[in-house]
Amino acid sequence: MITSKQNNTAIGNIRLFGNVRVMIISGLFVSLSIILGKFLQIPIGDSIRISFENLPIIMAGIFFGPFVGGAVGIGADLIGCLLKGYAINPIITLGAMSIGFMSGLVHMLMANKKPDSCITGFLSVFPAVFSAHIIGSMMIKSIGLYVYYHTPLEVLMCRIPIYTAIALLESIIISSLLINKVFLNQLEKVCNYGNKL
Repeated sequence: MITSKQNNTAIGNIRLFGNVRVMIISGLFVSLSIILGKFLQIPIGDSIRISFENLPIIMAGIFFGPFVGGAVGIGADLIGCLLKGYAINPIITLGAMSIGFMSGLVHMLMANKKPDSCITGFLSVFPAVFSAHIIGSMMIKSIGLYVYYHTPLEVLMCRIPIYTAIALLESIIISSLLINKVFLNQLEKVCNYGNKL
């Protein structure tokens, strides 16, 4: 059952679409995701690569909510494919969208208070990051690779340990940001900017 606090948070997350500062930072997250995923990746064979392309998408979901996170995921995948000349795979685009959406949704549902230490910060972030990778990276994107590129299942199974390790590292990075008071103050200013206009 959704509480009134969670309902107000969801409405606030939808309103962030009209916040100019959130839109600008979301554009930066899209750019960062493209750079990390398309230009700074570590390829392993023809079908698997190690990258942190999902980190900015997850950050958008956790910082600004599931709808902004989903929009950043879609933008990063579509624009990145166009820049690199890749054919757009709608299943992989759906996976990128679900990474941003799921991270924001799970974090919104689980976060009751601001983390005050590294451990509580990590514990509040890791479920959101890991669930986003399970749904988006390990399941939906793997289906897209199998359907469109006929990637063997044995190769796709390698994505499970890779994205588990990436989820751990991303959770450490994001939780470190969320316990930094200076960063949190700036993030609150960005999110509240649209409410003052």
